[in-house]
Amino acid sequence: MVKSKKHFELNFIIVLAVIIQYSCKQNNNSDTLPILGNPTFVKHSINGTITIDSIFPIIRNFSFVNQDSSTVTNQTFKDKIYVADFIFLSCATICPKMNQSMLDVYKAYEKNPNILFLSHSIDTENDTIPRLKEYSNALNVSSKKWHFVTGNQDSIYNMANENYFATAYKDVEAEGGYTHSGGLLLIDKNKHIRGVYDGTDPHETERLIKDIEILLKEQF
Repeated sequence: MVKSKKHFELNFIIVLAVIIQYSCKQNNNSDTLPILGNPTFVKHSINGTITIDSIFPIIRNFSFVNQDSSTVTNQTFKDKIYVADFIFLSCATICPKMNQSMLDVYKAYEKNPNILFLSHSIDTENDTIPRLKEYSNALNVSSKKWHFVTGNQDSIYNMANENYFATAYKDVEAEGGYTHSGGLLLIDKNKHIRGVYDGTDPHETERLIKDIEILLKEQF
């Protein structure tokens, strides 16, 4: 349990460092959100004028299955803003707080068709489709709006570690057998990460709700 907590704290410190670093590189305007991630720079020359574009990473293509046994891919979120996280249903530490935070944000935007939610199970052996469906029903949420997905475990871990500034892996020393970060991730309709929020902190949940408003004004 101590190891798990240290992993979580270290991961969250890294995430905060990334946010601060790239926030400083963006236009310092409270009406915009930073794009997170290491950009690549592409040089263009048009009529002798050289310009350099910053190309930020995007969430790569994925394919999982949700609580309705429906396939969920990037196309599911086409032209949508969404909030993503990584959880497992038997988690008794940070997941209940994360799920409550997601539910609070869900309720704030329940009627807005431009906002969706995506929770990845990192315990694909035990979080079966029927169990995900039962959990979704218990929360009384729409499965068309909040997708609880399962799939190939390595694919989910890779999505967390390589795409979402998150951590997810098996850990025999952690309570529940898994270590994962507690971040809620805000993804824009261009598949860029625009914010990372501590899903265990109600103040961070409030900040996420406010940032979604900013992003909605930017993109719709």
